[in-house]
Formats: sequence, structure tokens, C-alpha cells
Amino acid sequence: MKAEVINPFLESARNVIEQLIQVSPSTGNLAVKNVELIDDHIWIMIGMTGQMSGNVVFGLHEQVALRLVSLMMGGFVLTEMDEMGQSAISELGNMISGNASTILSNQGVTVDITPPQVLKSVHMTSWGSTKALSIPLMIDGIGELDIQVIIS
Repeated sequence: MKAEVINPFLESARNVIEQLIQVSPSTGNLAVKNVELIDDHIWIMIGMTGQMSGNVVFGLHEQVALRLVSLMMGGFVLTEMDEMGQSAISELGNMISGNASTILSNQGVTVDITPPQVLKSVHMTSWGSTKALSIPLMIDGIGELDIQVIIS
């Protein structure tokens, strides 16, 4: 797995988060890791087809998702991940992936993305033994957003 495949998603996530909530995230360490279910987490999964196929998965603790969504909605405080919250967090994944596919296109790589799926660990049983290229984004005062790219 080439480390470069995650860069467009990383660049896009940093830009989108900065635009939406005026916080510049810092980048953690790049790693290859098994995708694992973690309690109290939400995943936004977006499929990729074209010259690069697989999935990009954004993982975050449910409290981090609630804080992000609240800031995205101008400070309207959410206490649970209801339908509106899931729609907003889904749109965050869509914006990041859409911008990343534009970056890839500008590099000569054609990628189409699928609509985002919001998944909670309580509704899932397993990812299987899938390995992903992973990098965390630390968002000051909010928490961590883990970007995982799974190329098939």
C-alpha cells in the first residue's frame, strides 16, 4: 500500500475542518493497522471506484462527532447522534471525500465516490481482517478524527 494514497484525504480533511469550524487540525503518525471495531465510535464509510478502488473510513468517538456537528451547526448543541446529527456527520465525510477526489483528479487519477454510510459499532459485528492506511487528525478542543484508506 502506497502512503501517497492517503495524502489527498488528509489535505482535504484539514481544509474542510478548518473552513467549517475555524480550527486547524494537527496530524498524527501514519500507520498501517487492522481496522477494528471500537465501542462508542461512529464511522463514515465512503466507497471509491475508478483508478483507485476501495473505501475511505473516517472514525471518531461519538462525543467527538457530537462536538463537531454542534460546531458545524453554528453552536446548536446536540446531546445524542440523532437523524440530523447523522446527516451532518455524513455530509462532513462527503465534503472531505469529494474534495479529495478533486485533488486526485488534478493529479490525473480518476475516482468516483459513493454516498456516505454512517455506521455505529453497536450495529456492526466485524470488519473482517482488513488492513488500512491510517492517520489521525487531532482537532484542538474537540478530539480525534481517524482517516483510514482501504485499497482493494
